[in-house]
Amino acid sequence: MTNNAILRRLRYILNLNEAQLAAIFQHVEYTVSEDQLTQWLLKEEDPDYINCPDLQLAHFLNGLIIEKRGKKEGPLPKAEKNLNNNLILKKLKIAFNLQAEDMLTILGKADFTLSKHELSAFFRKPEHKHFRQCKDQILRNFLMGLQLHFNPDQQAPKISPWDKV
Repeated sequence: MTNNAILRRLRYILNLNEAQLAAIFQHVEYTVSEDQLTQWLLKEEDPDYINCPDLQLAHFLNGLIIEKRGKKEGPLPKAEKNLNNNLILKKLKIAFNLQAEDMLTILGKADFTLSKHELSAFFRKPEHKHFRQCKDQILRNFLMGLQLHFNPDQQAPKISPWDKV
């Protein structure tokens, strides 16, 4: 999944406008203009589309953690320069204060089955022998499950596994 697709999906899941998205970035003292956000939220085919870099998505996810969980004592979290699906999934787990059972339930809402052991493998260190790379399909289904969890009255869009969403 692209960073832009993740940002679009989270915006839709949480029903946020550009001003609210910008406020989430401000939690980590990162300033982004509403115009820049609008360009990130556009579809890839749009001529004004701009790619959202890993660093900016990391700032957003760190801001989302603060938005949902509150600010912790000490320095602000550092944004990672390189993101992967495992890290994105971990940050979403923290932001929404989810336990393994909650995550499995959310995945189940998207008709995706995963065992607790398979899920825990995504949160291990890469050098661990049971570490597993989180693929786009899992992150896509998790986001779809979040959408169904937070907006149960809305029908989740049917997404082809080949879509960039």
